[in-house]
Amino acid sequence: MKSVIALAAAAGLLLSGPAAASLEIVKKARCVACHAVDKKMVGPSYREVAEKYKGQAGAAELLAGKVRNGGSGVWGAIPMTPNDASKISDENLKAAIEWILAGAPN
Repeated sequence: MKSVIALAAAAGLLLSGPAAASLEIVKKARCVACHAVDKKMVGPSYREVAEKYKGQAGAAELLAGKVRNGGSGVWGAIPMTPNDASKISDENLKAAIEWILAGAPN
């Protein structure tokens, strides 16, 4: 029975795909305290970020640097605090940024 439940859980993750996994990543890292998928909060929505950086070479690396080091001035006067690997791993950060740049699909 346990193996059936584990198999069903794994299938659910596969069916939900990277979008659900990435939304869970940003929730776990508490990025959602300041950002939402489709509306501005303290910071821009993920979809606003996707639109701003659409088609820009090096956008993923630029955004990773902004997440790691923090910054201000791009979206207004409120600064974004730095987020080190104890808050979001490099692997999860990469997945989250790919999801954001894809338009934060549902």
